[in-house]
Amino acid sequence: MSHPDQNLANLGITLPTPAKPVANYVGWVQTGNLVFTAGQLPLVEGKMTTAGVCGDTVNRDDAKLAARQAAINILAQVKDACGGDLGRVKRIVKLVGFVASTPQFTDQPFVVNGASDLMVEVFGEAGRHARSAVGVPTLPLNACVEVEAVVEVS
Repeated sequence: MSHPDQNLANLGITLPTPAKPVANYVGWVQTGNLVFTAGQLPLVEGKMTTAGVCGDTVNRDDAKLAARQAAINILAQVKDACGGDLGRVKRIVKLVGFVASTPQFTDQPFVVNGASDLMVEVFGEAGRHARSAVGVPTLPLNACVEVEAVVEVS
């Protein structure tokens, strides 16, 4: 498997500067060999890419792309935690995806695949992870999706 930075380049992805917290928390915390990220929204240059509720104003394909963007933002936080070296990532342990959705919307797993697929594209087998995909009525800043991660690092 290529280095994660090379895989990102092959995908045409440049990681952004990690987002600054909007409240009283930090973007990531490391304890032992685990990095826990704060929930990441689908922001690009500080602007929400996809706002609204799945099953109402947002379709599942747009939400899946938003989850991918949230995962890009997770990788920016993890790279920061690793001192700029994503090669230190040993495994993506777990992702938790929250999907703003109507009670009738049941495609949360499909939406969160946007994040899961990216982790496998970047880290190969080490990107396969445990996961939860949870429907919620609303998310911060009217985001349609929020994703957080637990990552093992060396």
